[in-house]
Amino acid sequence: MLVPIFTLKLNHKINPRMVAIGKYDGIHPCLTAATQAGKVFIHNPHTRGQRPAAHRLSQSTQDSDISLLNINQAVSCLTAGTLGPNTTGHTLLVGSQTNLLAYDVHDNTDIFYKEVTDGANAIVLGKLGDIQNPLAIIGGNCALQGFDFEGNDQFWTVTGDNVRSLVLCDFTADGKNELLVGSEDFDIRVFREDELVTEMAENETVTSLCHMHGSRFGYALANGTVGVYDRTARYWRIKSKNHAMSIHAFDLNADGVVELITGWSNGKIDARSDRTGEVIFKDNFSSSVAGVVEGDYRMDGQIQLICSSVEGEVRGYLPASKEMKGNLMDASVEQDLIRELSQRKQNLILELRNYEENAKALPGVSEGESKKGVIPANTQLQTALSVRRATESQRAHIELNISTPNETIIRAVLIFAEGIFEGESHVVHPSVQNLSGCVRVPIIPPKDIPVDLHIKAFVGGKTSTQFHVFEITRQLPRFSMYDLNVDPSATQPTGKVTFSINDRPQRVVMWLNQNFLLPEGIDSPDITFTTLRAGGLLKINMQPSGEVDEFHSVHQKLTAAMADHSNYIRNMLVQAEDARLMGDWRNTKKRYIELYDLNRDLINEYKIRSNNHNALLARLKSVNQAIQRAGRLRVGKPKNQVITACRDAIKNNNINALFKIMRAGTASS
Repeated sequence: MLVPIFTLKLNHKINPRMVAIGKYDGIHPCLTAATQAGKVFIHNPHTRGQRPAAHRLSQSTQDSDISLLNINQAVSCLTAGTLGPNTTGHTLLVGSQTNLLAYDVHDNTDIFYKEVTDGANAIVLGKLGDIQNPLAIIGGNCALQGFDFEGNDQFWTVTGDNVRSLVLCDFTADGKNELLVGSEDFDIRVFREDELVTEMAENETVTSLCHMHGSRFGYALANGTVGVYDRTARYWRIKSKNHAMSIHAFDLNADGVVELITGWSNGKIDARSDRTGEVIFKDNFSSSVAGVVEGDYRMDGQIQLICSSVEGEVRGYLPASKEMKGNLMDASVEQDLIRELSQRKQNLILELRNYEENAKALPGVSEGESKKGVIPANTQLQTALSVRRATESQRAHIELNISTPNETIIRAVLIFAEGIFEGESHVVHPSVQNLSGCVRVPIIPPKDIPVDLHIKAFVGGKTSTQFHVFEITRQLPRFSMYDLNVDPSATQPTGKVTFSINDRPQRVVMWLNQNFLLPEGIDSPDITFTTLRAGGLLKINMQPSGEVDEFHSVHQKLTAAMADHSNYIRNMLVQAEDARLMGDWRNTKKRYIELYDLNRDLINEYKIRSNNHNALLARLKSVNQAIQRAGRLRVGKPKNQVITACRDAIKNNNINALFKIMRAGTASS
């Protein structure tokens, strides 16, 4: 149970997921958040009147406790923490789509200001693997980059898609941090420095990650899903119609185990058990939550949970003391328990009534009533999966056949599955004229991932008003959208991958049977499939074993041209003002007409530069994805060597070496 202890009304909007706490002088914690117009505000109520404006910092005119840091770009991420060994306090790190700023708030100086070509969508600060110094790690356009306190690039690797969330966690329990990366391709990837350890597939963009304890971490998705993993095993997850804006780990009941705190888009704050997902505490803001952090904000030796809304409202909470807990098992908890017990009572009464109705129908019923509510004892729910090719009226799909072995009928079917149906559930409710003992459901998996189909079917007689609910779980194999039937006229594959494995052919056959939908078990690893999504062929054979530079140059030329125009405009403006002050209206009008034309040209050049920048990002994304694919064709040390060599080739602008490394694994002939 949490008790609210302070509330602040800040006169600044707060950008979602861009809130941090930093001790910039090494002593006083300051709430830091990104706000509108490319600014970051720093709320420091501890040292009022001691903050002279200098360099990037300026005093807010709306609140004397707030200083504003001018970034002059849209802020995309920020964090605060210890970066360098010799700094007085924490370092503020602010990322945009083009740059990363490390700022010493206490001394009002830039520590470093680096251009980041791939952008900075997410940022985390801490130690990674065997790297000695803390790193500021940013995730951008399919790339991860880490900088030390001097701005040196100490870490770089590629990932599958645009990065949306990062967290450091000792995932493998080896005493060293791994990097967890959530991206737009729905995957959570785990990196041990630049080596990919494992990945977990979700069904939406991973918007937030937070470390809880040990190898356990929380996650949030763009569709309103929140849950907890322990390594690769998911403990629980819940889904809401609202979006999770921020997640944080905090021990709210002082039991030594942190709970998962979630801030939602509707203003709700809730705390859930890390083991079960049960709600332990909840509160509400009047607007969407922007961020959840923790710190000793009152400087009294107690760590508070600090929640902020997008409208600038900030609340601090403390765990309730042991004396207060008895009084604070308040009405809401008791009412929830009473409501749960009442619902359970109603369900039991309805179930009892159904049994009584069935018992009345048993003795002396006519044949026409066909034993209302009663089904044969041997009734079972049978399921079958089969591959169906595309027709004129329907796309290629997997057909799920649900049937009963006798004369009973299936009145309705509910299917729950992650990432296949919109809303994760699908209901089939045949019309009264089409009732039968068989229901066919088309399923189209969007990706090659295994999915558990949780099926519930209402089964009864043809005239039944009460139905029995059968529940069954069926797994859809990972590569279910591959058909064993091959068109003889199909074009043969032109590319191939060759690799060695230490398994016997029988093990490969077992893997094929487990991961593909095969009508009958196969006994040979030599097989050909048709891919139903793209229409090409996939052949498996086993032998017994014994343009980026151009965009960069255009970008630099446009930047230089804009700088020249800016200087020209500055001089023109001075001349125009001189003419105005001297009453020379003819020259004043002439200068301002020239200024207008220059400004129009500058706007057009900016549009061209913006289009060039977007095209450059698209090309860089393609290059990063190609490097990742080249790395995934190798395993272990050769994989890391390929990624590092590819990066060195890009740095040296050696395109021929880049192609050679991708093909052969090394630049040397």
